[in-house]
Amino acid sequence: MSELQGKKVVVVGGSQGIGRETVRAAHAAGAQVLAVARRENLLAELAQEIPGVQTLSADATEDATVAGVFDAMTPDVLVLCGGALPVQGAVQDLTWEQFSVVWNGDLKSSFLFCQAALKRPLAPGSTVVILSSGAGLGGSFISGGYAGAKRMQMFLAQYCQKQSDKLNLGIRFVALVPMRIMPETTIGKRGVEGYSMALGISVAEYMKDREPSQTPAQVAEAALQLATETPLREGNVFSVSATGLGALP
Repeated sequence: MSELQGKKVVVVGGSQGIGRETVRAAHAAGAQVLAVARRENLLAELAQEIPGVQTLSADATEDATVAGVFDAMTPDVLVLCGGALPVQGAVQDLTWEQFSVVWNGDLKSSFLFCQAALKRPLAPGSTVVILSSGAGLGGSFISGGYAGAKRMQMFLAQYCQKQSDKLNLGIRFVALVPMRIMPETTIGKRGVEGYSMALGISVAEYMKDREPSQTPAQVAEAALQLATETPLREGNVFSVSATGLGALP
């Protein structure tokens, strides 16, 4: 991915899971990388593992965070993959605060960073990649408002693209949708356990005969591919599976 050589890449949620893989891949491709996350201990481990990566401990859901991140590094590529763990349970058993955790986490941080990308604005040719989820297409009956928030991230990419085009900003906004649950990630492991419990079957039974899932490394590669490939693919919402990238309506 030589197109990333010398580029500035900011990964929000960069300390673990897909974010960590994105940091690793971007750094290996020669980019200047800033990893943003809340947990200082994980960022310290990341900086030790990948010398040269910059880190910033911050809460991406706070209004003041975005300016601090963009002051530390104004990105050519911004990858938004921070994620709150949804509270699991039947809808009738959740409070509104529990139901809306991901709306006030993943979606709020995506909104704040996308809004700032338009208002600052980022330079022409910049790309913002929002990590969504296949749950936004198929639902997630054990995860409160998770699926709705993930669907809204897809709409957000489309809304922001319309504004970028209207204002002639030259910024590209895309949403990337991993299609299968990834049990090797924290949220995926929790999801597998939650679905298994809700269905009254074992984890092994739940996973049996399921289609192969994309790996976090494949998702990271797809995110960076969308940000750098030429010619650009048409559209703003894309899927990634074990077989590669695809467009979604």
